[in-house]
Amino acid sequence: MEVTVQWIRTSWTKQSRGGAAATRRNAVPVGFTVPSAPLPSVAHVVRMHERDGFDPFEGLEDLRKVDVRLREVDGRLQVFPRVQPLFAIPPRPRRPPAVNLVPGQWVRWQLNYRFSSAAGVRGWSYWLDTFNVAYGPVSADAFLSTPTVFIDERGPLR
Repeated sequence: MEVTVQWIRTSWTKQSRGGAAATRRNAVPVGFTVPSAPLPSVAHVVRMHERDGFDPFEGLEDLRKVDVRLREVDGRLQVFPRVQPLFAIPPRPRRPPAVNLVPGQWVRWQLNYRFSSAAGVRGWSYWLDTFNVAYGPVSADAFLSTPTVFIDERGPLR
């Protein structure tokens, strides 16, 4: 199975919920160029956090550590992000089914989360996970274009 996976996680706190900080957060990319020689079973991972001014930090990670289920069935690639952790899900309707891609197609799937400390001492913190998954070989700039399929599973964060 030849697949290209990019996982982007953007993290912030209540400080970036409004004003200039929210404008900066909302302007972060949802796709990046992938390394020129992707390795099998490896995902391109990009992290951006409020404390770093939302500057991207890129690396490679074992595909098994990425929260997305990939299965090849009858010449199609089934893509379905796992929701982790369940307690952090904002209210949203029932989850959509897995996406089935044919070779040459790709999906962008977005999920968001919100967290609070167990005792409620710290304020809320938030994540946005963006999974860009392509079935088959892609050019380095593939995830800078419009996806074949876009799933927006973001819920209200309050």
